Amino acid sequence: MFDYLKILNLRILILLSFIVISKQTVAQFSEYGVGVGGFNYAGDLMRGYHIENVKPGILGYYKMNLDNIFSIRASLTGGLISGSDENPIDPFAVNRKGSFQSTIVEAAGMIEYNFLDYKTDHVQIHWSPYMFVGISGFTFFGGNQDLNGSSTVQLALPFGGGFKYAINPSITLNLEIGIRKLFFDHLDGYSDGDITNKNYQYGNKYDKDWYNFVGFSISYIVWKIPCPYDFY
Repeated sequence: MFDYLKILNLRILILLSFIVISKQTVAQFSEYGVGVGGFNYAGDLMRGYHIENVKPGILGYYKMNLDNIFSIRASLTGGLISGSDENPIDPFAVNRKGSFQSTIVEAAGMIEYNFLDYKTDHVQIHWSPYMFVGISGFTFFGGNQDLNGSSTVQLALPFGGGFKYAINPSITLNLEIGIRKLFFDHLDGYSDGDITNKNYQYGNKYDKDWYNFVGFSISYIVWKIPCPYDFY
């Protein structure tokens, strides 16, 4: 009986120690960031990236740095998004003369990967390119698009990459390009329609819409214990 209690107490002690260490690790690698950037749309009205069509946006995020390479990130991004037939992509667009503008809000969860271990004490560089992929949900409102019964709340697949530079052990600058693949075709309000109607107010329902966000952010790492290496 005594041996059983001794073993049980030892297991409880090990479990509690693991929980405490885990909490300290998460706390010292908790990272918070804010930033600004621009949304850009691609779909039935516009193809590719158009810098003249960039609309302002802001973002905030929390990252749990699992180690010096991998992070889990939760983010909230919002701003304006728009598109138009001002520069027609085909003869139909000349007659369509379509346009839209909406406010868009996105919540996302992502996995981030640093190509370089720039936080290790024996490394002299303090920068790294990185990539990310995840899943997001977004909503848009304030426009006059024809949604044809579609919901304004949708899922997207975010992916992309960027470059980060650590000013010191706590503060990091980040430049990021993120692309969102959508699973529906009504962000711009143009999709399937009556092609016999000569007002040309329709698009290609098999070509889903996209949007992207290019942003600059600054993040702060919360350390519960002194930084364990000489950054400089």
